Amino acid sequence: MRNVSILGSTGSVGRSTLAVVDAFPDELKVVGLAAGGNIDLLAEQIKRYQPELVSVRDAADLERLRARIGSRVKILHGAEGACAVASLPSANVVIAAIVGAAGIPPVYAALQAGKRVGIANKEVLVAAGDVMSRAARESGGEILPVDSEHNAVHQALRCGSHEEVQRIILTASGGPFLQRDLKTFGDITVEAALAHPTWKMGNKISIDSATMMNKGLEVIEAHHLFGMRPDQIDILIHPQSIVHSMVEYVDGSIMAQLSTTDMKFPIQYALLYPDRVTAPFARLDLAKIRSLEFLTVDSRRFPAVELAYAACRAGGSMPAVLNAANEIAVERFLAGELSFPSIVEIVNRVLDRHASAVAPIHSIDDALQWDRWARNEARGIDVAVSR
Repeated sequence: MRNVSILGSTGSVGRSTLAVVDAFPDELKVVGLAAGGNIDLLAEQIKRYQPELVSVRDAADLERLRARIGSRVKILHGAEGACAVASLPSANVVIAAIVGAAGIPPVYAALQAGKRVGIANKEVLVAAGDVMSRAARESGGEILPVDSEHNAVHQALRCGSHEEVQRIILTASGGPFLQRDLKTFGDITVEAALAHPTWKMGNKISIDSATMMNKGLEVIEAHHLFGMRPDQIDILIHPQSIVHSMVEYVDGSIMAQLSTTDMKFPIQYALLYPDRVTAPFARLDLAKIRSLEFLTVDSRRFPAVELAYAACRAGGSMPAVLNAANEIAVERFLAGELSFPSIVEIVNRVLDRHASAVAPIHSIDDALQWDRWARNEARGIDVAVSR
């Protein structure tokens, strides 16, 4: 039996994790849940899975939740509560799906406690990858990727040694604007940007897919997860989202991982690794697919990608600044304050302001300090709303 704590249990990844738990009741048990403001759903999860410990984001939600569930479980709140769920002694595996910089402290706590962390939050490794990797090494903890691209790479890397790898190829759907006329990008609405063609995701991740900043963040994440230089990490647009990523070896062989577009597959892999267990989820029918398409990335259409590569090459605090500035820019776009092209424009301006002050990241406090700085900068930049 593997005991599981879930950070972000009411989000899409958290709900998919619980679906995997339901599929393997003899293998997996929920012992900890941390969630945001969806108290009604969290209460249902508590009643069904009977965890030992629960955390909510805000203190104001404590009484609301207590009124729903009584005294059947201990409830904490805030960053301290999330860290307690992440480092719960009985937990073997932690699924980290809290979006944004809020996920950094609990993931660090889990790794310091020697847990296996299935990480679905790109921002944790982007902002503090060196710190997280060091914590895992020192404690005997383990980082396994849950996002589909890096999970695919992790599986493909089982075919050879690190020295035999030529490059990693991350695939990207291209989002909803792959074929849209560039001249109309200023007219893009929030609703259009959220309409992802192949994946059902949260709002922030959907906007990142539309700008392809998500793929840029994945380059930085892959650098930390797999020890690859930026020039060893390539991106191909693959609209069908069937090949989740590939690894090319020095002999020219390319190993690809394929599956349906369902997050339950990589979550199951992370929870049960290194075992492969028969799953009840829908399988891929290759005969129905007929063809797979791959395209290079157009930097005019997706300028966010090169910004992320540049941040990865710069290292230090630059990726943390990139990530934080992007989070605020996306928030402002979703709130109707910005045009779609202004998301990347704001990130670029913040990076320019930081270029002469890049510093090493020695601790999560360093990462969070630069995160706060970049957020303030991104909030203060005045960009025209007109489309």
